[in-house]
Amino acid sequence: MFGLEALDLARIQFAFTVSFHIIFPAITIGLASYLMVLEGMWLKTREDTYRDLYHFWSKIFAVNFGMGVVSGLVMAYQFGTNWSRFSDFAGAVTGPLLTYEVLTAFFLEAGFLGVMLFGWNRVGRGMHMFSTVMVALGTLVSTFWILASNSWMQTPQGFEIIDGRVIPVDWLAVIFNPSFPYRLAHMATAAFLATAFFVGASAAWHLLRGRNTPAIRRMLSMAMWMALVVAPVQAFIGDAHGLNTLEYQPVKIAAIEGHWENKPGEASPLILFGIPNMKTETTDYKIEVPYLGSLILTHSLDKQIPAMKDFPAADRPNSTIVFFTFRIMVALGMLMIFIGLWSLWLRKTGTLYENRWFLRLVLWMGPSGLVAILMGWFTTEIGRQPWVVYGLMRTADASSNHSVTQMSITLVLFVLVYFALFGVGLGYMMRLVRKGPITHEGDTHNEGGPGQPRTPARPLSAAHEGTDEGHSDSLTKGN
Repeated sequence: MFGLEALDLARIQFAFTVSFHIIFPAITIGLASYLMVLEGMWLKTREDTYRDLYHFWSKIFAVNFGMGVVSGLVMAYQFGTNWSRFSDFAGAVTGPLLTYEVLTAFFLEAGFLGVMLFGWNRVGRGMHMFSTVMVALGTLVSTFWILASNSWMQTPQGFEIIDGRVIPVDWLAVIFNPSFPYRLAHMATAAFLATAFFVGASAAWHLLRGRNTPAIRRMLSMAMWMALVVAPVQAFIGDAHGLNTLEYQPVKIAAIEGHWENKPGEASPLILFGIPNMKTETTDYKIEVPYLGSLILTHSLDKQIPAMKDFPAADRPNSTIVFFTFRIMVALGMLMIFIGLWSLWLRKTGTLYENRWFLRLVLWMGPSGLVAILMGWFTTEIGRQPWVVYGLMRTADASSNHSVTQMSITLVLFVLVYFALFGVGLGYMMRLVRKGPITHEGDTHNEGGPGQPRTPARPLSAAHEGTDEGHSDSLTKGN
């Protein structure tokens, strides 16, 4: 297929499925915590706005959660079907870690998800809040175990190799491997940012169309506070993560920087733009800033960063790809920081909800967090190549013995099914977003709790009436 080998097709297939999958957990992580905050604020203030936003976003959360579960199952099966030699080699480590994720996070989420989505009128307020907290905690616990497994593949420790297989000897060292704390913080923060801009873009869409309600304003306000506070924090976490990568995966840093060789006694420049060429071992058309590479990566003006030519050609990742994926991620992060600061200025001038240029930018930035996450994962995973377990097992030695025909057929089927199935799911979720929250300001009889009528949490039927506000009253019936 297009001159690709079975190994290439297996890598493309896994990259395709994981790229589709990561979108849903990222939003799930952020929305679960957002729902926890909304319900907590409603219990504290009894403001209708928080309650209405909770019911609105809980429907979107439910649809997103379901698609995340389905897309995640496919990835787990691929370890056995396409990467059986990897499973044979490292399954004693990765298998238990993924099992712990199911036994803790998934069971926790599944146990309380029903109460959270459908128990608003059936359990006490304290119990419902507890369920929301448990679901939010479950998403973070899931992140913990998944990142522990993947981080071990990046910086493995706490094991011995016996008879050609990895055997764990220290589970604490396996879990809390050198890159794990940085990657966990980076991913969790990225999920919160992605959700903030998803929520902010939803609010901007409604404000640009004249729907200036308290609920919509609160959505935008909360999203921009999150961007203002968390985006700079993410930059500091990213810097710490980069220093950790420099220590344990220096060739990845060299590839990210497009840096091929050091000149004796000279600090390393930062290449702002260029086109790394793996054949000629140069970065063409480069625009560089002297000393800045050393300053950013070593925090000094005289130390040099690693160069690609310092490593054997067989051990180098594809610099052409990771050079650009990293810069896209960083550029989006800087734009997020700018939007957060702009929102603060508009908030002080009283024009946060009226400045159409700002609202248009926030709207266009809606998917930016998810794009940044994808670019970050591409940088991390492609930058790890040619290793599937860094320094221990090469990707070429990890795949199953499938033919090009087999891999081509399954890849095409995956693409068709994913775009059809998840395209419908994403379309439905966007339909819910376009409908917007149903407001009940001043409705003293619908405060929720046992025996109180409320808007039902019906994620699979919430948008069937249409997307205009004129049908909103029909949603409050039937409960």
